[in-house]
Amino acid sequence: MAEHTSSRAIVGTCIAVTLIALSACVTSPKQREEQNVPYQPVDWSQIDGWTDDSTHEAWSAFLNSCKARGKRPEWLAVCAAAKQQTIVDPAGARRFFEAQFNAYRLLKDKDAQRPRDTGLITGYYEPLLFGARKPVPTFTVPLYAPPDDLLTIDLAGLYPELKGKTLRGRLQGKKVIPYYSRAELDNGPLLNGKELVWVDGALDAFYLQVQGSGRVQLTDGETIRLAYADQNGHPYRSIGRYLIDKGELTVAQATAQGIREWVEAHPARIREVLDSNPSMVFFREERIADANEGPKGALAVPLTPGRSIAVDPNYIPLGAPVFLSTTYPATDTPLRRLMMAQDTGGAIKGSVRADFFWGFGKAAGESAGRMRQDGRMWVLWPKGQMLPDSVIQRGR
Repeated sequence: MAEHTSSRAIVGTCIAVTLIALSACVTSPKQREEQNVPYQPVDWSQIDGWTDDSTHEAWSAFLNSCKARGKRPEWLAVCAAAKQQTIVDPAGARRFFEAQFNAYRLLKDKDAQRPRDTGLITGYYEPLLFGARKPVPTFTVPLYAPPDDLLTIDLAGLYPELKGKTLRGRLQGKKVIPYYSRAELDNGPLLNGKELVWVDGALDAFYLQVQGSGRVQLTDGETIRLAYADQNGHPYRSIGRYLIDKGELTVAQATAQGIREWVEAHPARIREVLDSNPSMVFFREERIADANEGPKGALAVPLTPGRSIAVDPNYIPLGAPVFLSTTYPATDTPLRRLMMAQDTGGAIKGSVRADFFWGFGKAAGESAGRMRQDGRMWVLWPKGQMLPDSVIQRGR
């Protein structure tokens, strides 16, 4: 579970007191080389579970990626070839991907917790909340549109090496300073007039922000979608980690369900816990044209339950197919699937790291809330095309 841009998410950015101070945020070439992570070419037989997956079930998600990436030079040929295909079974899908793509095993910097090819796989979903257009005794917790004074600055215009990084802040005189934190926004009038809806629980509102988007059923029976619109620029901090560090929960207990049980037992401390995460997400309202269609992720295409993942785009290009080998939530049962990198997340950082989209509703939420598994990943990239610069730099 991670804060999303869909969803989502939130690009980690150095927040400077002035624009001049942004130079301190630039990573030196030497530092970048030290952080390089190799992408190792592999044969298809080296992908754990490649021949076992119902690969054709990822085909519609792949075609969605082509809608967003198909006009880019590296995707032109492969997406044009996909349009000519009729894929009806796993064998046909595998033949297509093996003919059109090369596979790369993802590795990361060494750490003491996991092997170099193994990382953390979490889950997220689209929740359903209940709310109203106006505050009433039952619905008192607001969800907001972006504030008018929130600045969003593309840092690539100032420092090309920070391509893809965004600064969020506000003006104070002639200076750009950090935007208000969650605690400052929640406990004051700064967002008055920006309320979209009011819902019935502070923790549910918080979880909707973490997921990045969700549906709200209104009192008149209408159901709307709240989609990610922006974020206040502060880094995402896990409230589960906060409770672990405070000695309130163990690592095993710090699931979405475990956190909810703790909050229900300690209602007076909910504000303390939620404010430990300074990040706040703002939303826009969207009409739901197809109830079976997921929210749009960072790639701006609908997410496909069980076939879309959130990744760190500094390591995995958005739109790329990724084969994931992990296990089902809280079990040792293998979960090996071809996925599509179609989203990002504030807590999704590093090469072997993913957030698995489970879909909409209570069952999806239960799976997402329990998912904290080890996993391995292989990125697929069109044959004859160079990997993006960011990937090449890390693969030296």
